[in-house]
Amino acid sequence: MDLFFRIIKFGLTGLLGMAIDFGATWLFKEKIKVNKYVANAIGFTLAVTNNYLINRVWTFQSTNAHWGTEFSKFLVVSLIGLGLNTFIIYLFHQRKNGTNFYVAKFFAIVIVFIWNFLANMLFTFK
Repeated sequence: MDLFFRIIKFGLTGLLGMAIDFGATWLFKEKIKVNKYVANAIGFTLAVTNNYLINRVWTFQSTNAHWGTEFSKFLVVSLIGLGLNTFIIYLFHQRKNGTNFYVAKFFAIVIVFIWNFLANMLFTFK
């Protein structure tokens, strides 16, 4: 049952992160006119920082005194996730002409969610 609630907490945290990610990506891509992949990286980075803090305290209730090391692990997992995220967006948006950028981004988020949860549970916050 503990795993179920962790997945729910991770998912809720992820939804907030997704709102931050989408909002920042939209702002930088549409309003500030930054390259869509750079805008994606900015949104992702802001969401990662937020998600680490919430997941550390709420989802995994970490008491690790070495939070710098823990954050570094979280960041590595997230950077791998960013690579997956960007690759999936590229695949769906660029290679499958006609797929909306934000639809491709949504698919990427779903796939990367699974990677992030498992990697953080088994590596970062074990």
